[in-house]
Formats: sequence, C-alpha cells, structure tokens
Amino acid sequence: MNDNDGKKPLGLRGGARSGQVKQSFSHGRTKNVVVETKRKRVVVPKPGASSGSGSGSTGQGAGVDPSKRPAGISDAELERRMKALAAARANEAEENRRRAEEEKAREEERERRRREAEEKEREERERAEAAKAKAEEEERKRLKSEAAKAAPAAAAADDPAAAQVAEARGTKPTAARKVDRDRGADERASRGKAAKDDSSRRTGKLTLNQALSGGEGGRQRSVAAMRRKQERMRQKAMGGGTSHEKVVRDVQVPETIVVQELANRMAERVADVVKALMKMGMMVTQNQSIDADTAEVIVEEFGHRIVRVSDSDVEDVIDTVDDKPDDLKPRPAVITVMGHVDHGKTSLLDAIRNTKVTSGEAGGITQHIGAYQVTTDGGQVLTFLDTPGHAAFTSMRARGAQVTDIVILVVAADDSVMPQTVEAINHAKAAGVPMIVAINKCDKPDANPDKVRTELLQYEVIVEGLSGDVQDVEVSAISGQGLDSLLESVALQAEILELKANPDRPAQGAVIEAQLDVGRGPVATVLVQKGTLRQGDIFVVGEQWGKVRAMENDRGERVKEAGPSVPVEVLGLNGTPEAGDVLNVVETEAQAREIAEYREQAAKDKRAAAGAGTSLEQLLAQAKANENVKELPILMKADVQGSAEAIVQAMEKIGNEEVRVRVLHSGVGAITETDVGLAEASGAPIIGFNVRANAPARNSANQKGVEIRYYSVIYDLVDDVKKAASGLLEAEVRETFIGYAEIREVFKVSGVGKVAGCLVTEGIARRSAGVRLLRDNVVVHEGTLKTLKRFKDEVKEVQSGQECGMAFENYDDIRPGDVIEIFEREEVERSLT
Repeated sequence: MNDNDGKKPLGLRGGARSGQVKQSFSHGRTKNVVVETKRKRVVVPKPGASSGSGSGSTGQGAGVDPSKRPAGISDAELERRMKALAAARANEAEENRRRAEEEKAREEERERRRREAEEKEREERERAEAAKAKAEEEERKRLKSEAAKAAPAAAAADDPAAAQVAEARGTKPTAARKVDRDRGADERASRGKAAKDDSSRRTGKLTLNQALSGGEGGRQRSVAAMRRKQERMRQKAMGGGTSHEKVVRDVQVPETIVVQELANRMAERVADVVKALMKMGMMVTQNQSIDADTAEVIVEEFGHRIVRVSDSDVEDVIDTVDDKPDDLKPRPAVITVMGHVDHGKTSLLDAIRNTKVTSGEAGGITQHIGAYQVTTDGGQVLTFLDTPGHAAFTSMRARGAQVTDIVILVVAADDSVMPQTVEAINHAKAAGVPMIVAINKCDKPDANPDKVRTELLQYEVIVEGLSGDVQDVEVSAISGQGLDSLLESVALQAEILELKANPDRPAQGAVIEAQLDVGRGPVATVLVQKGTLRQGDIFVVGEQWGKVRAMENDRGERVKEAGPSVPVEVLGLNGTPEAGDVLNVVETEAQAREIAEYREQAAKDKRAAAGAGTSLEQLLAQAKANENVKELPILMKADVQGSAEAIVQAMEKIGNEEVRVRVLHSGVGAITETDVGLAEASGAPIIGFNVRANAPARNSANQKGVEIRYYSVIYDLVDDVKKAASGLLEAEVRETFIGYAEIREVFKVSGVGKVAGCLVTEGIARRSAGVRLLRDNVVVHEGTLKTLKRFKDEVKEVQSGQECGMAFENYDDIRPGDVIEIFEREEVERSLT
C-alpha cells in the first residue's frame, strides 16, 4: 500500500499482519488507523502419526516427534486420541453435508412456493385486467350507442341535410366524435386515479425509502379514511348534507355533578367540556365535581336547556308505583319464629325442616337470623325466619317482625312466659301481624300448657280456647307432637290473609342479615318482597350498591332468580350494608352509584349536624358530668352485621354513673392491622365475635402488646366485659368503730410534742387504726396516731379500762375532756349487676 510509509505491506505470511486503514466520519472527516491481525496457531499432526504403533513400538516408531508429544502420554493413548479426532472430523463433515442438503431442499421448496404464488398472482391479475377490459369495452359500447342516438337529432336540428347524410353513412358528426373522445378521456383519467388510490392503499406499511424519498406524495390515507371519504361522496351524490342539526336536550343538574357525568347527560365529548371549563379559568379533570351554577353556564354554552334538581331527587328513579290488582299473583307466606331464649324456637323449626340447625350455632343458641323455605305435605311453600331469643338481639327480633306476615310465638310449657316472650309479643303487635302461639316442650313431665294460656292473658293475648282469636297449638320439637297441626294453622292463616305480590317488576326486598365473607366479599341475606331479583340486576341497598353477581338459596344452591317471599344470599355488593336496609333494583350503575353516594353524604351530614347541634355550654357541662366517669374502651369485630349491632347495644347498657363501656369501633369481618393500630393508640382490647385476626394483625398485636379476645357466645362476651368494667369501680370503703378513749390530761414531751393521757372507755385502741378527735361531739380532726404508749413502752393496742398515751400525726390542739374515736376502714370490691 502506498500510504504505509515504508512499512511492511499486509500479506499472507506467518505471524502478525499489520497495516493502515482509512476510517471515514461525518462532515468529511477521516482518520488513519493502524490494524494488526494475528494468525491462530493450528497444530496438525504429521502424516505418520496416524499409522498404528504395533506392540513394542517406541515413540519414534509411532511417527510422532517425542519432543512435541505431551508429557505422560503413551503411544497407545496418543493413537486413541488421533483416531477419536479423525472420527469427530468425519462426523462433522457428514453433519455439514446433511445440513447443506437440507438447506438446499428448503431453498428449492421456497423457490417452488414463490413461483406458485407469482403464478397465482399473475393469473389473478390477468383475470382482473380481463374483467376490467371487458367492463371498459361494455361502457365504451354503451357510450357509443348513446352518442349515436343523440347525434342525429342534434345534427338534424343544426343541419338537416348533414344529418341525413350522416345517418345514411352510419357515421357521427364531428361534434359527436369530439364529445365521445372527451368522455373517454375523462373515464380513463378517473379509472387511472382510482387505480392509483387502490395501489397506494395496498402498499401496506411505510418503508424507510418511501419516507426518505417522499414516495409518491408521502404517506397515503388509511383504509378507514378512504371509507369515510367514500361515504361522504355517496351521501353527497344522494343529495344528503354533511351538517346535522344540533339536538337540544334537557339536562338535569343537581347541586354538585361530576364533569364526566355532565358531559354524558349533554351527549357531548368530555374533552370539549373540560376545554370549556378551562376557558372559564377552572382547571378541572373529568373526575372532579362542579357546582350547579358552573354547570348551568356550561349547559347553556353548549346550547342545551338546564333542569335544576335537588340531591334527593336522585331517589325518584326507584319505582314506587303501586301495583295493579290484575298484576298481583299469590306468594308464599313469611313466618317469623319468636320467643324467649332456650324455649325451642330453632329446634321446632329444625323438626319442621328435618335438618340440624341448632348444632351449628355456638352454645346451642341462635345468634343470627336464619331464613329457610319449607314445602308442606299439601304442596304449599312457606318461608320461615328464625330470630334469636337472647336479650341482646332486640333489634333482630324487631326486624323479623317488620318483614313477616305471620308470627309463631314459641313458649315453653315448663317455663311459661319470660321477658323475651313479652318483648316478642310487643314486636308482633307493633308490626300488626297475626300471631300463632306454639306451646313447646309439652312432652316434659312438668309441662303446664294451661298456665301458659293463662299468663298470656296479662299481655292481651287471648287464645281460641279462652274465647279469643289467637290460635294455639301444643307441640314438641323432640317427639314431633303437633307439628302437622301447627303447619295447618299456618296454612289456614296464610289463606285468610290472601298474600299476593307482583313478580313482574323491579325487585324490592329487605336485608335480613349482612356479613363480610373472606372468599366471597360482602354478602347480604335478602328477603325479596316485590318483583323478581335476577342475576345481573343493578341494585342499591342503603348506602351501598352493586350488581347481582350470584345468588344462593337456603340450601346453598346457585339460583338465577328469586321471586317474592324467597330468601337468597346476594353476592356482588361494593360494601357491607346494614341489617334492615331496603334493596331496590335500578336501571343503570350510574343511578345506583348516585343514590348510594347521596345517602352516604346525607348520613354524614346527619352525624355532623348531631355533633354541631351541641352548644359550647352543653359540651362543657357534659365534659364536667363525665369528668368522674371512667370508661372502658373496646374494639369489636363480628361475623355479621346483626351480631355487631346487638353487641354494641349490649355494651351500651353495661355500666352506671361511675363506669361505662365505650365501643370505639365496630365492624364486620376479620381483625386487621388497622384495628390493632387503633387499639394500641387508645389502649383498648379487641373483641372478636366469631371472627379471627389475620396473620399480620396477630404479629402486630404480639409486638404492640394489644390483647385480642375471641368469643362465639354472646353470654360469655357480656359477662367478661362486665367483669372488666367492674374492675374500674372504686372499692367501697366501710368503717367499723372499734373503740373510744377520753383525754384526761395533756403533757408536753420534748421531741414529741403534746401527748394526751387517755383512758380507753370502750372497745380497744389500736395503733394501725384511724382516729377522730371529737370536741363537744363535733369532729375537729381526723387522722392517724403518731404514738401509742402503755407507760413507757410502745404498744400495738390497748384494751378497754386501761390508760395509755396518744399523740396525733401533725396535730397538737388537744384538750382534756376531748373524746378520741377509734375506727378501722375495710375496702369491699364492687361489681356491675
């Protein structure tokens, strides 16, 4: 090379090869770079090395130079290695040959497919060109025939003689031929343009060369754009205008509305609404709320009419129209079983259903509202609600009475009327539903049904046997006595009531119970009262809303729909509703969400108003009244909403004017880390009723020292909380007088002060006891003794009739004739009853 400046040129000699290479950069810059290439050393055995070394041959006889042989390698090992190397090379050559053959076969197959594709494409192109040529020929013939028909008439009008000659010769005039040529040119131009559009549309993706060179006019329109253009041209050809008349809508606007919802109600783009708000100086997003005045400006700007509505109007979408008599159809009766605890309500229902329910409840008592359907022997379907009888579940019994048609009042024949029996009677009367008295446990030896009937007279419940209108049946859940009679009485009462409902309307029902299930989320037990609840329905219940994802009946079976008087478990809520809330089916999710948000906000405002309604003087008076009241804070989590409500009500009743229980938080579901954090901050224990703490909550509670107590029976929970609250009560101090002493003389003793010389007139004087100094029967001092001496010795006590010396702690105003009253204090622990 000329630019190596005398250096050795690059060649094929052994060793390293070096030289210079000119490297080019942008903007015309270059640089000479010295490169050096080293050859790889390849060790090739001599031809004689592969010849076998016979027995007794030496290294020289093997054909390998002993100086180049690796140390410690024998002739046989070297020969074996050389053979393995030769075999590997042969295998590699065979593999390369096989691969070459396969690659050649694949290449031939690709070439064959390419030729077939080209041939097929060529045939399709030829067919398309032939069809196109045929169409052009037909169009040309049609135009020619039209021109031929039109030319004689025009020529006859201008020059009748020329027209006759042209007609005789069968040719066109010059003007007609020119028109034909112009039309043909226009047709060819339009066909060329269409072909160009089609070809550009079929080019596919934009390549780099097209982008850099500009292609044929740059990137072409998409298929969708071409279709829109064709649609516009078609509408224009049909005489349709592209401008549409704007639809003016009546837009309902509440006090506050989300921007996106406002755009939906106006049927306008959200971006346009946000842009209009930004022009007004309001930087908002589509998920933010604006007030009604701002919404009115936006609605008028878009050309619509505003309709102001209040927040409560959102509930108007709920169907409250009374059903027509023709639409009503018979429905099953809803029967609630009520009574005192342990009087056999669940066992009676268990005997009717032939299932075991009581065994599934902790402690053998019902702590939830159970809803079941029973089919009688006569084919009549009855819906039973089983309510708890414990005193804490008052609200549950009240809810059961409100949604029922008939109440079965269960009274034990051996216990007769008890407190919760009276409460159940009051609930049934308040709900205005008929009552059937079931006198249970009639199989016991000490059963006295007549006593039950007599005691019921005190509460204005007169049975038919005593000339009243209330049916009574003697039954036994154990032996099955009277169950058929009870069902007949229920069926008769239901027939008298003529219960009907309209199943062909949006569903409405009552939440009997609600809970937060770990695997299924919020679950509500709903008793459908009107209409039919179907899977997929959108509903609002209290402050929650949802969509029916699934429904299960009382036997745990999945159902698609539930008619009137059918209890089902509903899945698909966004939160746990309150027991007793009303479920209503609405049309859209937006309506359900809007109603739920309104109700939630109304509940917050109500609570805030209740707190704000108290004046400062009232708050100070309340704080002063509660200054000496000790509180036991607790956190409570339960499995279902009804149990949580019952426990909170029971906790509020515990306490007196000195001590009370304060429930800081109550909820449904497992105990979480949030609950542990709140308990630590407030120094409160956590009570779990039929729930457990999850693993993170347990670890956190162990670290922070928060106590978690688990219960499954409400009896035990209430008793333990009472004991804990009783521990906050101050012990009662009782005074016991043990003696009196009279001061006879007063002595001054150096280092001690005044010492009273006393005579114990009654009882005993004890140094550890408390003393009072009486002067003219008026207490002038109360305290303790500093010293009690008998002669010169300190003694613990002095008996009646003996003399002693006494000195008071921090008090010297003692006089002869004063009386010393000696007493002892005893602390007695108190408890909440």
